Amino acid sequence: MSDLTMWLEATGALAGAGGVGYAKQRAPRVYWSTVGLPLTWGRFTWSYASTMEVCGLTVQPSGLRAFMTRNLSRREVRPVPPKVRRIRPSSTGLRITLRLPAGLEPADVATSSERLRHAFGVQSVTVSETRPGYVELRMTGYDVLRRVRLPRSARPRGLVVPVALREDGTVFERDYRAVPMALTLGANQSGKSVYQRNLVKGLAKLPVGLVGIDCKRGVEHSRYAPRLSALATDPDMAGRLIDALVLEMSERFDLLALHGVSDVWDLPANLRPVPLVVLIDEVAELFFVTSKKEEAARDRTVMQLVRLGQMARAIGIYLEVCGQRFGSDLGRGATALRAQLTGRVVHRVNDKQTAEMGLGDIAPDAVMAATSIRADRPGVAVAGDTSGGWSRIRTPETSPAEAAAVCREFAHLTPDLPFLAPFRPPARQVPPMPTTPPLVTPQP
Repeated sequence: MSDLTMWLEATGALAGAGGVGYAKQRAPRVYWSTVGLPLTWGRFTWSYASTMEVCGLTVQPSGLRAFMTRNLSRREVRPVPPKVRRIRPSSTGLRITLRLPAGLEPADVATSSERLRHAFGVQSVTVSETRPGYVELRMTGYDVLRRVRLPRSARPRGLVVPVALREDGTVFERDYRAVPMALTLGANQSGKSVYQRNLVKGLAKLPVGLVGIDCKRGVEHSRYAPRLSALATDPDMAGRLIDALVLEMSERFDLLALHGVSDVWDLPANLRPVPLVVLIDEVAELFFVTSKKEEAARDRTVMQLVRLGQMARAIGIYLEVCGQRFGSDLGRGATALRAQLTGRVVHRVNDKQTAEMGLGDIAPDAVMAATSIRADRPGVAVAGDTSGGWSRIRTPETSPAEAAAVCREFAHLTPDLPFLAPFRPPARQVPPMPTTPPLVTPQP
């Protein structure tokens, strides 16, 4: 009987260990909630003071506190770490609010985030300032970006489109009212096209007009034709389309001046023109010329695009520019256009200079992170903004057929805009697959 009991205990222990290992690989949220969270919480509580002292995140106590500690408590006076105000567990990690003592600033904690990650044994540590004197440590317990799945609550609303997942488990959203113009860079097979598909998939569900500029004969944007208000498939057509947008911008400014407002969102809903999102795929095609006589048309197109980037936000026209490389080497106006693109998303690139073009002028610390993206992690990117902050993100896998199906489903939301009628793409017809004749002719 004792042998049977020992065998059952050993079998149960092996099954439990196997279940924990399986959950760690296939169900990381379950593993974190049941095993990883208690262990990390205990490690943080046990080693917090010593870890902060080793990382240089402590300050000398005030004179009164040192006097009270030395004479009343009869203890040795030690440096003071940030005070833990609140610990909140989540399905992906821990969120810890710290009260900084006098002499420390959020940048000091952010600089030591990599050392804190190794000390507490977590996947990543992100530091953000919540209010003056308080910071929040967002610890991620496992690799959230390995298999990306957006939460069900992440749905398009207003002009906000959930696009990707950050490494701290939060949703990365493209908010056109907060960041009206954006630039997305990435090499071939880096996941840039998947990012575009997720963006189009979310925008198709919103009451906005979509304008596509795809100078590669429309191979990317033509599948979204049911939801597009306009589509340009070559540089000449793109120049005429941009001219039409600039003319519409002038008319919308006249409307704002007539009603004495400075923003399209200050107009009454019945007078407000429909917002437009201009999706430019491979922007470098707008700069390339094959002969000198084409330079005048190229310069006009680029300058008109710069005008849209400078002023179109107020009248509800937003730019979404994508490309493999974007810098001053493209030609006149490239640097001026890039300066108007506030949001930056950089996928895996082929050289450091491209990462510096996208992130060097707004978040220099993010350049090294962009150049370290592995080739076997398509969709991983670094998103930065003009505040200097940045984060790693990854878009969920979306097939071209899935994005095209959403565009067909919400084709009724395509606004009727007369000034874009000459550029309205025809309904895309998929040629039928050739049929193979039967080997045997059926007999009646």
